[in-house]
Amino acid sequence: MLGFWPALRAQSADEDAPRRVKSEVKPAYPALAKQMHLSGTVKVEVVIAPDGKVKRVRVVGGHPVLAAEAEKAAAMMRFEAAPKETTQVIEFRFEP
Repeated sequence: MLGFWPALRAQSADEDAPRRVKSEVKPAYPALAKQMHLSGTVKVEVVIAPDGKVKRVRVVGGHPVLAAEAEKAAAMMRFEAAPKETTQVIEFRFEP
């Protein structure tokens, strides 16, 4: 079973507080990772539009086998609305 703990961190020039998640999406644990008994953390940078939708996603760290699923999950997440676009780093921890 996948252990999943997202961590959010603000990553902007003026260090705004991270926006709260309205709709969290848990990444799937890849079959190859299961076969390899792979665990680890994947860091994904997201650019969030003022309406709370994720505009862009970029993997900034983590095992490539886990990264694709983390990227997909991050793209489907929704955040609180805010007056401007923000950038945050989300960390997904995968454990078999």
